[in-house]
Amino acid sequence: MDDTTTDDCIIIGAGPAGLTAAIYLARYHLSIRLFDNGTSRAAWIPCTHNHAGYPDGIEGKELLRRMREQARKYGAIREEKTVEHLARVGDRFTVGTEGATYTARSVLLATGVVNRRPDGLEESVHDEALARGLLRYCPVCDGYEVTDRRVAVIGTGKHGTAEALFLRGFTADLTLVSSQGDHELDAECMARLDEAGIICIAGPCGGYAIEGDQLAFDTAQGRVAFDSVYPALGSHVRSELAELAGARIGEGHCVTVDAHQETSVPGLFAAGDVVIGLDQISNAMGQAGVAATTIRNHLAKERPMLRAAPEGGDRGG
Repeated sequence: MDDTTTDDCIIIGAGPAGLTAAIYLARYHLSIRLFDNGTSRAAWIPCTHNHAGYPDGIEGKELLRRMREQARKYGAIREEKTVEHLARVGDRFTVGTEGATYTARSVLLATGVVNRRPDGLEESVHDEALARGLLRYCPVCDGYEVTDRRVAVIGTGKHGTAEALFLRGFTADLTLVSSQGDHELDAECMARLDEAGIICIAGPCGGYAIEGDQLAFDTAQGRVAFDSVYPALGSHVRSELAELAGARIGEGHCVTVDAHQETSVPGLFAAGDVVIGLDQISNAMGQAGVAATTIRNHLAKERPMLRAAPEGGDRGG
């Protein structure tokens, strides 16, 4: 393979993890190509108040815009393409998009996850409800915003129970609604929900509409309305490319990585929500910083002019 056309690193995914890695790697004077298919989950955030440094919060799209500009400033190349194929060939990676194939010494996967939406929730209603805070997907991010509000969790089983109990720390007015029919709750879940004073309503859910300042929908026990609704229906982890490349996949279809964010395939890294852990912007950015520095250090062994970063960093930055 012609090394003159080989990137030092190709980053797949342009959310907070991918963009952080692009900034780090570009500032390490490495040749970087960033593929962005425009589906970062961060773009759906109306306003995040958990992200340090923004006391009044920042819109997800604006945060991504600033990060893209920062990566561009230092020379990262961003292409609006969807990656369809990934493979390790010898000591290099081939990355395929529609109509083009690229070669890289290393690859960082930052492909993230896709939240599962309630069935029957029309896109126009979904998007407006999300923008107004009537529909929310991350209680870790915005549980504070529903303090003492009337809240519903759509879900059941252990996952729905866990989310409802977490939100109980913010409000006492909580209802767990099954999305499809009767709840699938074992005795332990029922006891914990009852102890917490959380109401359980059977589904199915449908007829979603914004009514005044609430999101309303039909259930088996009639029509209900809430100040905020949290779907606890799980997520689709976008780990397909990692599987194509032969990387080990673990719990919940998340990509398995070591302490330096490297997968079981040498030179293939993963960071952000595609890796098991806390689905938070700050966590994704931290993982990306670790991965980017490890990538640089690996390349330093191949290219002696690149001096590896000190073990454990330099305690600065």
